[in-house]
Amino acid sequence: MHLGNARTALLAWLDARAAGGTFLLRIEDLDRPRVQPGAEAALLSDLAWLGIDWDEGPDRGGPFAPYRQSERAARYDAAIDRLLAEGSAFLCACSRLDVARAASAPHDFGAGAGEDHGPRYPGTCRGRPPAEVRARAASQGRNPAIRFDGRAAQIEFIDEIHGRVAAGPGGVDDFVLRRADGAAAYQLAVVVDDAAMQVTRVVRGDDLLASTARQIALYRALALTPPAFAHVPLVLSADGERLAKRTRPATIASLRERGLLPEAVVGALAGSAGLAAPDRPTSCRALLGGFRLAAVTRGPVGLELP
Repeated sequence: MHLGNARTALLAWLDARAAGGTFLLRIEDLDRPRVQPGAEAALLSDLAWLGIDWDEGPDRGGPFAPYRQSERAARYDAAIDRLLAEGSAFLCACSRLDVARAASAPHDFGAGAGEDHGPRYPGTCRGRPPAEVRARAASQGRNPAIRFDGRAAQIEFIDEIHGRVAAGPGGVDDFVLRRADGAAAYQLAVVVDDAAMQVTRVVRGDDLLASTARQIALYRALALTPPAFAHVPLVLSADGERLAKRTRPATIASLRERGLLPEAVVGALAGSAGLAAPDRPTSCRALLGGFRLAAVTRGPVGLELP
C-alpha cells in the first residue's frame, strides 16, 4: 500500500465505523498475471499496522465468502450468461488495436482499471451473429471478449462528495465484461460482488468516479439495487500525478521500515483530509468521534512524510 491507498482505506473505515456498519475487505485479484506473491499478506499487514480492522475478509471469512475475486468466477459467468440471454451484452472479436483504429472519437474514461482506458468502442461487433464473431476471433487465434451493450445510456447519480454526476460524453459505452483471456473485467466483478455481499455504501477514490455510471447501468440490467457512492479526493505526487507504481510512491511498508509509528502515519493521513491538525499523531479510533465524510477536504492533496 502507498499513502493514497491508505488514505482512502482510512476514510472508508471511518465512514463505516462511525455509522455502526460492517467493514468488508475483498481482494480484487482478477488480473492473475499481475498478482505478486505475498501481496495479499502484505496488504493485510499494512492495514492492521495502521489500526484499520475489518469484519469480513479473506482471513476472517464471513457470510458472503469467498472474499477473493479469483475464487468467484462462477458468479461472474452466471451474470454474463444472463446479460447475453437478455440482449444486454454481445460477443466482440476486436482487439485493442482494432478499436483504436476504428474509433472516430478517442476518449479516456479514466476508470481506474486497465481494460477501461483507451478509445471509445465504435460498435463494430454489436448486432453481428455470434457465430460470425466467434469465427473472426478464432481466425486471429483468440476467443471473443464480451461487451456490455451500453446503448449510450444517459445516467445520472448523486455522489456524496461531488453531488450530481452524469455519464461521460456519449453516455454509457460498450465496455468489456469479460476479456478474451476469460477473466472477468473490473466493472462486472465489483457490481456482482457488491450486490451479493449486500454492500450499501462504497467509499473509494476519485479515479473511479467515471466508472460509476457504467456500474449503475449494470446494476439496472441485472435488476440489482446500487449502493450509495462517495468518491474521495486523491493523493498526488509532487509532480501532480496520481500515485501509482510508475510514480514510485513511498509505501506503508517502507515507512514502517524507517521506524515511523502508525500514529504518525495516520495523523498525516487525517491531517491531509482536514480531520486533524497537520502532523499531529493520532489513531484511527481517536478519529471516530464526530466523523462526517462531508467534512473531508475537497480536492486532491499532496502528502509526504519526513
